[in-house]
Amino acid sequence: MQNNLQQLYGNIDIYLFDQLLKGRFDDCHKVLDVGCGGGRNIVYFLQNGYEVYGIDPNPDALVDAQALSAMLAPNHPAGNFTCCPAEDMPFADAAFDLVICSAVLHFAQDSNQFDAMLRSMWRVLKPGGYLFARLASDIGIEVLVTPLGNSRYLLPDGSERFLVNEQILLEYTHLLGGALFEPIKTTNVQNLRCMTTWCVRKNGV
Repeated sequence: MQNNLQQLYGNIDIYLFDQLLKGRFDDCHKVLDVGCGGGRNIVYFLQNGYEVYGIDPNPDALVDAQALSAMLAPNHPAGNFTCCPAEDMPFADAAFDLVICSAVLHFAQDSNQFDAMLRSMWRVLKPGGYLFARLASDIGIEVLVTPLGNSRYLLPDGSERFLVNEQILLEYTHLLGGALFEPIKTTNVQNLRCMTTWCVRKNGV
């Protein structure tokens, strides 16, 4: 059974897996993975007829994603994977039904870059489309993180991250013109770090 699940879904983000089990993205056709890395979150989409795109600033990671795509969906264009930053993507407005962004936004250097990355993803999302994001937050460990300036913090696990909180995510949900399609959920890893799942649907038809 475990091998079958691995073949079907790969090493997928567990909260993205949850959305797939709920059928949330069944009517999505065109998917973008922002910061796709080697493609851990696109296995299911490649094997089930979705039109999949990925971007990553690391060219070596994109080679791995292209190889995965060639293996799982041989007719899928290798050119769908592009080396570029999240804040400067070469896609038309309202191009995608689903944008996935897992463990990327917390690498922003400051609030300006965070805003640019997020608005870039929102730009390419269709009205009615879904943004699935997981990112580091201080939710639940507010007194354990050390401010470094520019909304960056030192976490108890020794890493440095751009951190959000629930208020910031709710404010952006409103400012961008969206609505939560899942409650904001945060996983606390033994008070060393917290990862928050933020699921937003873009208003419109």
